[in-house]
Amino acid sequence: MSCMPVLTRDEAHTRARLLDVHHYTVDLDLTGSDHTFETRTTIKFTARADADTFIELKPTTLHTATLDGHPLPPDTLDDNRLPLTLTAGDHELHLHATMRYSRTGEGMHRFTDPTDGETYVYTQLFLDNVQHVFPAFDQPDLKATFDLTVTTPTNWTVLTNSNTHQQTDGHWKAATTPPISTYLVAIAAGPWHSIRTQHRGLPFGIHCRRSLAPHLDADAEEILHITRACFDRYHEKFEEPYPFDSYDQAFVPEFNAGAMENPGLVTFRDEFVYRSAVTDTERQTRAMVIAHEMAHMWFGDLVTLTWWDDIWLNESFAEYMGYQTLTEATHYTDTWTDFAITRKAWGYDADQRPTTHPVAPTQVDDTATALLNFDGISYAKGASALRQLVTWLGEKNFLAGINTHFRRHKFANATLTDFIDSLAAHTDRDVHAWADAWLRTTGVDTLTTTVDTRPSTWTLTLRHHGTRPHRTTIGLYDHDPHDTRTLTPRNHHDTDIPQTTPETHTGPRPALIVPNDHDHTYAKIRLDDHSLETALRNLSGIPTPLTRAVIWNTLRDMVRDGDLTPTDYLTTATAHLPEETDLAIVQGVLGFARTHIADRYTTPHQRPTTLAAITHLCRDLIRRTEDGDNPGLRLTAVRHYIDAATQPDTITAWLHDGTVPGGPELDPELRWRILTRLAVLGATDDTTITAELDRDPTATGQEAAARCRAALPDPDTKAHTWNTMFHTDTLSNYLFTATAQGFWQPEQTDLLHPYIERYYPDAVALAHRRGPAIAEAAGHWAFPTHAVTPTTLHLGRTCLRDHNPTPALRRKLADQLDDLARALRIRNQTGE
Repeated sequence: MSCMPVLTRDEAHTRARLLDVHHYTVDLDLTGSDHTFETRTTIKFTARADADTFIELKPTTLHTATLDGHPLPPDTLDDNRLPLTLTAGDHELHLHATMRYSRTGEGMHRFTDPTDGETYVYTQLFLDNVQHVFPAFDQPDLKATFDLTVTTPTNWTVLTNSNTHQQTDGHWKAATTPPISTYLVAIAAGPWHSIRTQHRGLPFGIHCRRSLAPHLDADAEEILHITRACFDRYHEKFEEPYPFDSYDQAFVPEFNAGAMENPGLVTFRDEFVYRSAVTDTERQTRAMVIAHEMAHMWFGDLVTLTWWDDIWLNESFAEYMGYQTLTEATHYTDTWTDFAITRKAWGYDADQRPTTHPVAPTQVDDTATALLNFDGISYAKGASALRQLVTWLGEKNFLAGINTHFRRHKFANATLTDFIDSLAAHTDRDVHAWADAWLRTTGVDTLTTTVDTRPSTWTLTLRHHGTRPHRTTIGLYDHDPHDTRTLTPRNHHDTDIPQTTPETHTGPRPALIVPNDHDHTYAKIRLDDHSLETALRNLSGIPTPLTRAVIWNTLRDMVRDGDLTPTDYLTTATAHLPEETDLAIVQGVLGFARTHIADRYTTPHQRPTTLAAITHLCRDLIRRTEDGDNPGLRLTAVRHYIDAATQPDTITAWLHDGTVPGGPELDPELRWRILTRLAVLGATDDTTITAELDRDPTATGQEAAARCRAALPDPDTKAHTWNTMFHTDTLSNYLFTATAQGFWQPEQTDLLHPYIERYYPDAVALAHRRGPAIAEAAGHWAFPTHAVTPTTLHLGRTCLRDHNPTPALRRKLADQLDDLARALRIRNQTGE
């Protein structure tokens, strides 16, 4: 999946003006070698004028190409472009090529399960990877219908976008699709374990590898219940019925994203088939992804963006609708708390980096640039903007506009202007001005409260640092007279920001004033001094989890901005997490404490004390859950205790006994987690890792073993690991990530020091060889985040300036270096 010429916006617009693409007939033969497969493709299309254009494909060998019966020389294929000289009128193009399977989760990915030796393949054709599977005019606004036939080994099952049937042994044919974009074509083939049912007259199915069958069976009713509930709720919201002939959900191995919204065949990473204990919050996350991908069936698949500058129309809408619909249709009624504590933080962080971009950029020049915008802005900030829009516009008007949009553009393409026009048809508000203020700008606004207290009155001023209008809820809280640890709401009231005048109230000032109390807008919050003191002292006494999440996000932002010391954040966590009832908050706060405060914001000298504070807090949580009433909280505390352990004795005893005293018993995930931490601490060896792999020879076990071995503090092991990651090109995307996760460890600073300088040139070369997925993994997981030093920062900036990293790697490095500079500032400010 090495780098290839990218499609530019101008090229796509020119080709869209020239062509109407009608139909693809694609015949794939997957019975050849372990490395390649055959594709035969016929494309029927019309040219509106005489012109030269091209079609994309990236084969190992192009055998034949004919246009209207006339052969085209295969050697005219230039990298990934086959030139076509067209006359006005109808045309038929036939191509036969040999294509290569992928090991990086792009194109046609091939995976052999180490548990039972069974092989599976699936496509991931987003954003421009269709050309690695079959030739196509690969841009979203050249929709066409598709007929797919697939030849496979006789024990395989084939899944596609539409109902698919086996005609004879190993020969499968799919029903013709409605018009869809090329990036949404999907095929998954292998000896799947399948559970099939029907709902509202449509066939539904869930599928996974055979080795995961018992785990899918255990969760099948939960997954199908969520699927049915969301499906029914969307049909209450949307006037357009579900637009495809079936709905399959396949949990596939080594999948790069969380999921992909292929119409009729959604593919998920198969970590969502849980083989070890998980928390209810993790189950809620799976449910949200199911809801998110189903929303795409309408927004993204039925109506598709015209070009990639409007990717937010896909992702922001599905993100918003996934959380909202899950709240309305299932027992997961606190999903917006999870969004606030996890997804929103992702958006805030991305929006404060130099690589930030508008939710709706005015121009995305090419596909390589477009791929970079699948980030916290397109997902979390965009969903937050839509939530603010619904608050401002009213849900009734919002849904009316959405249904108008579907009706106007079904099975076609649309732009931001089209979307806003549809909304504007149902309101007197100036939606176009709102869109300009929210979707065309960058950065995070800040709302700051100040209070002027008089003997019998108090005046609240909300200062607005930013450019966007906000409609938000201000929450006022008083101390409970019977329990000073608890806060009770005095009242809530909505306000528009910027304020026209300060608010003056009679009586005593509240103990706590929370702007954005229901988290309906997207802005950083700064509390007045008195409210901040109350929050730090009484945070667990705030009655609603969403308000607590707003406060925790405020404290997180203050640490990142140097306005609150990491020590104060940890002190607050120690005081209030033992009383916290919302598991998403516990997971979010402990995660920030462990990965940001301990690993980045405190110096190596202070780090042991920080880790000790985390393990002490986790021990407190473990003690408080001994009665078994809150297994999710206990599991969360056990996980974070393991990850923060500085001495091996306790977790070694747990591993030896096969259980944490009082539970839980150690399942594979916890056993590998302990073994990874012992490897970091130099308290295990390769023999023990091999024995554990014999006990768990699954794909997940293989990844865990690679992570453990990479973490061993042994010079020869580190050298071998580095060579495997950066020079052999044999690791799949998942094995590369697991190895990178193990390699860099703050406990091994001296041992790892020589690799910091090697990282930049080796990562640049790797990204050029192996393509965007590995480039992103190299920039994310293989970056030396522990090395918070001016030298690391200087080397990285030099790399960006002088060494020409690929776009995917450049974006990741720029983000990592900005985070590194922030960590250096925090250390310098706090002296920690």
